[in-house]
Amino acid sequence: MKNNERLYLDVHVLQTVPPSCVNRDDTGSPKTAVYGGVTRARVSSQSWKRAMRAIFMEELPYERQSVRTKYLVKMIAQLARERGADEDVAEKATALLNEIGLGTEAVKKEKKKKKDSRLGSADLLDNLEEDTEPDYENLKVLFYLSQAQAAALTDHILSAPKPSKNEAQRILKASSGVEVALFGRMVADNKELGVDAAAQVAHSLSTHQVDNEYDYFTAVDDLKPEDSAGAGHIGTVEFNSSTLYRYGTLAVHALRDNLVQGTAQAARAFVDAFVRSMPTGKQNTFANRTLPHAVLVCLRTDQPINFCGAFERPVRAGDGGYAAPSASSLVAHAQQVYDDFAGAPALSLVAGRGLDALAQPQPFKALLDNLEQELEARLQQMAGQA
Repeated sequence: MKNNERLYLDVHVLQTVPPSCVNRDDTGSPKTAVYGGVTRARVSSQSWKRAMRAIFMEELPYERQSVRTKYLVKMIAQLARERGADEDVAEKATALLNEIGLGTEAVKKEKKKKKDSRLGSADLLDNLEEDTEPDYENLKVLFYLSQAQAAALTDHILSAPKPSKNEAQRILKASSGVEVALFGRMVADNKELGVDAAAQVAHSLSTHQVDNEYDYFTAVDDLKPEDSAGAGHIGTVEFNSSTLYRYGTLAVHALRDNLVQGTAQAARAFVDAFVRSMPTGKQNTFANRTLPHAVLVCLRTDQPINFCGAFERPVRAGDGGYAAPSASSLVAHAQQVYDDFAGAPALSLVAGRGLDALAQPQPFKALLDNLEQELEARLQQMAGQA
């Protein structure tokens, strides 16, 4: 693919979330940010990308899924056992991972209490036993790899008398999982194993001003004596509700370089997961799982464009709440950007309500089908021109 060929996929989402605390800060409060001079509800990009990965794990083929872990030695040992290997590969795996720059470190074993009901509390400290789990070393940092890469690395370690550093690096650069191709991978001590992210996800912001509120709750002790008063537990949980503007962008050309094949399908999976995912913070408390009010997907050949400027002036609620005026603000801002700076996208697709002026609305599944078809055609055209 030529260096000057670019194809960007922008996803804009308006989504109303009821009372919730989907993403907390270190004090337990819903995250916020000041934008346009007022406090907004905020959900971090890391939180929403984690929610997207949960959908990938459910719907992508196993070999294209990815895992981010420090327990790679243990993972390889488990895969080796599943292959019926008699030898203990942990030592070979540890040596190989250190050789390619994924440093490992010994893990201090913790003692466990013996399960003996006859022991009194005074005896517990004298009745501890060592963890029987094998003594694997862990990576010093989290490493991101696909299930296919983990399997191929295990097979190489099992088949080679002395595993090869060059072959290990080749394996970890090939068969990239969709999540690694999308979100990237950094290895400080071996830049050859790094993968530049093809996707970016913005922090979600409410389109309007938000004030956090508090829920005072009590819990009843079902077995408390009848003559005792009061609750068994009391507490508070902080929450807010909002209409969020969410934005993500995907450099389709970079995704193709990372994946080699299946680019259109992976791009479809990115849009699908971005639109349907929801971070799970306090989900059992608030049951706040919603779907968007409106979705706009654009293909551009110049640059990605975030439309957060549509909400720099906070939206005011009308008779229909915040969703409808937020959609109107998004349409007006997008048309202004097109007229003044960037020109219209190569393709616009819309699902939901309120964005009719930008494209003909269609069911979300139809949007995904049309997007995948368009990407296949454009990628084939770009490959023919390379």
